[in-house]
Amino acid sequence: MSPRHHLTLLLQAIGGWGVFWLAGWPSYYQQYSVITMAIASILLSVVISLAAIVVLRGGRDDTRRKRAFWLSVYFTLPFAALDALYCGWYLGHGADFLFRYWYLSIFYVTPWLTFLPTAVLLGPRSARL
Repeated sequence: MSPRHHLTLLLQAIGGWGVFWLAGWPSYYQQYSVITMAIASILLSVVISLAAIVVLRGGRDDTRRKRAFWLSVYFTLPFAALDALYCGWYLGHGADFLFRYWYLSIFYVTPWLTFLPTAVLLGPRSARL
């Protein structure tokens, strides 16, 4: 991947975090019940899984696993870093933010459990035909 593509993914991730941050106002989703957040997390996981198929199905077979890796990196690490800055430092929760905001923390892991296996399961295009 080119440096420009890396920068594009990083900016997309930061923008995505910003959208989620704004959508969580006023209390970064703490105003909702545990059940509501669990259902929202499940629905978001389904959307991410479908997006993984769409995004990884296109492009060259020889780069699919690399793209899955980089998508996992850029859609977990910046989110975790920005949440740590906002929830851990700015809001003063420290490392406890990982448990207090569990509905965010699960998404520091799930892209890795979605994109990489999806890339493997899609296999080469010739095997799918």
